[in-house]
Amino acid sequence: MSITKMTLAAFAVASLLGVAAPAQAADEINAVPGLSIVGKPLALHGYDPVAYFTVGKPTRGSDKIVAVHDGVAYRFASAAHKSAFEKDPAKYLPAYGGFCAFGVSVGKKFDGDPNLWKIEDGKLYLNLNEEIYATFLKDLDGNIVKAEKNWTKIEHTAAMAL
Repeated sequence: MSITKMTLAAFAVASLLGVAAPAQAADEINAVPGLSIVGKPLALHGYDPVAYFTVGKPTRGSDKIVAVHDGVAYRFASAAHKSAFEKDPAKYLPAYGGFCAFGVSVGKKFDGDPNLWKIEDGKLYLNLNEEIYATFLKDLDGNIVKAEKNWTKIEHTAAMAL
């Protein structure tokens, strides 16, 4: 059994028994891409969604300051950011669930990089890589219109692996 599987198993057993998971298990679970310590999918790769709007740059959230919204865990750099998010999550949620905005504009779901972002008309958009980000920005309004149309068709489909 791999370390990750053993760690997940240790965490699950501790949960069932109502005891704290070993610190190492909690740290390793937290390090597994896409998972949060609360056992929910991790949004924005652990970056604070509020910070994009208030600090103006990607900021890592703390695994100790977490809110769950629609089954997804969001991390925050401060309790104030968490509070702001809980008061109005729609204001801070990344467009298209944090998937690549340009990808959505062409009908595909790819992971969004939290370091390749743009706020436009109060919405946070992420993109897959620098080349795609540049392409997205070349026709920002047109790409957003296409993405809005496509999102309703692909929202509940699996993301594509690269």
